[in-house]
Amino acid sequence: MGNERRVVITGLGAITPLGIGVDEYWTGLLEGRSGVALVDGFDCSDIGTRIAAQVKGFVAEDYIDRKEAKRMDRFAQFAMAASHMAFKDSGLTIDESNRERYGTFIGSGIGGIATLEDQHRRMMEGGMGRVSPFFIPMMIANMATGQVARSLGLQGPSETAVTACATSTNSIGDAYEVILRGDADGAIAGGSEAAVTPISMAGFSNMRAMSRRNDDPTHASRPFDVGRDGFVLGEGCGIIVMEELETALARGARIYGELLGYGMSNDAYDMVNPAPEGAGGARAMAAALKRSKVLPQEVGYINAHGTSTPVGDVLEVKGIKTIFGDHAYKLAVSSTKSMTGHLLGAAGAIEAIATVLALHNGILPPTMNLENPDEGCDLDFVANKARGQQVEVAMSNSFGFGGHNATIVMRRWQG
Repeated sequence: MGNERRVVITGLGAITPLGIGVDEYWTGLLEGRSGVALVDGFDCSDIGTRIAAQVKGFVAEDYIDRKEAKRMDRFAQFAMAASHMAFKDSGLTIDESNRERYGTFIGSGIGGIATLEDQHRRMMEGGMGRVSPFFIPMMIANMATGQVARSLGLQGPSETAVTACATSTNSIGDAYEVILRGDADGAIAGGSEAAVTPISMAGFSNMRAMSRRNDDPTHASRPFDVGRDGFVLGEGCGIIVMEELETALARGARIYGELLGYGMSNDAYDMVNPAPEGAGGARAMAAALKRSKVLPQEVGYINAHGTSTPVGDVLEVKGIKTIFGDHAYKLAVSSTKSMTGHLLGAAGAIEAIATVLALHNGILPPTMNLENPDEGCDLDFVANKARGQQVEVAMSNSFGFGGHNATIVMRRWQG
């Protein structure tokens, strides 16, 4: 099949705890900066966790009409801003000739939970008549996709994945498959999350999933380290513009990298805990490699899911060893969540951006706060300092509650 379609990445947009825009995000990663601090905006003194990785300095009206912005939850505002950034970065023009050939795939693990909290409070205080007529379209998780498609005029295939922490990797993978089979020539894909709210913080903290290192926020997210004690909740959005190769070349697009393959699986094991030996994640990695037609030994870097949870990190390492064997010790692995915290449904998208930029720029972002690797965590984790290293093929992993696993594989673009 010499004429099989190929999919490349031509635009990037990001709103992250390390800064607004891809340049600030990437610079923050390479500097090893932490976006984690004490929660700002509400009181967390009743619960065990009082830290999060929040987006600072975001003004929705910088990107969206003021009236429109007021009718959007924060997660949709993030998606609109990051999508416009990615679109501008790509140089793509949408008009009557191509709008039906470009799609929108923006996932969210939780959707408009701040809106839900706010409107529920209004109803409890003032009765059902106080609930806003905009409540439903602000809250539902597909509204980031809907608002972005409307704003950019994208009439092609459209979907919102909701697979917890695997969400945006599924969104990117699903868009890739749609382009590959010829149903679209391009798509905007990624994920957005704005779940640093009282009820989310309480829920995650009370299930003891989050770090309680409140006295030392910047060192709280420490994937693979023996001292890790749970993830740190983050917020933000990552969006990539993907196009069929010939379409991108025809318009002279700047190409960051090529998306080679996508794999997914389910643990079918437990609501929140990964399957023994990291078997579910291993199946997703194996499926992505098979689809990519690359050998395990060709992979030089993995952006790990690496959430800083006691169980998850060890099992991801086991899964990597299952798939890569001896080569697991020769490739580089890092978790950028050590700096950004865990953006839930947006994590895979900002990590896909980090992965393709690592390929494009020949620099691997570090795993920060890795002082004493846990038993069995004996891979090359690019500890505590970014590394100049040109890698040709890289992988990004995302694993979520409900047993969802998703993996994408990318290749450096050489033109």
